Amino acid sequence: MATTSEYKKPLPTPSHVSRPFWDAAKEHRLTYQRCSACGTRVFYPRDICPGPECFGVGTLEWVESSGKGWVYACSISYQPAHPSFAEDVPYVLAIIELDEGVRMHTNVIGIDPKEVAIGMRVEVAWDDVTPEISLPKFRPIQK
Repeated sequence: MATTSEYKKPLPTPSHVSRPFWDAAKEHRLTYQRCSACGTRVFYPRDICPGPECFGVGTLEWVESSGKGWVYACSISYQPAHPSFAEDVPYVLAIIELDEGVRMHTNVIGIDPKEVAIGMRVEVAWDDVTPEISLPKFRPIQK
């Protein structure tokens, strides 16, 4: 594991809103928000519930996900989005729909990129990139 100064790829910068997500990720727990007023499930972290009739302030609570879901959309990147990703190409950019119904952008790992398919069942796999940051990526669920 690299130190923060040694890690060469872009890192997230936790904010007051996203800090609980990154703190849980460091413990290998995948979390999302749920509104205590209307039940809307939310990902990416926010201050205000985006529920169509709610817009509750202070109503979002953190809930732990099973860490399982399916590939909702995917693309293989042959050109790095940033020079620091050059050694990773080709890699899979994906939107994963968690079993709880929220979607997140991530990577699918542990499989030939050409074998990743929409509908594929996946589970979270943690990439501990620095002592402070663990990135949730996903791998196929082994049957």
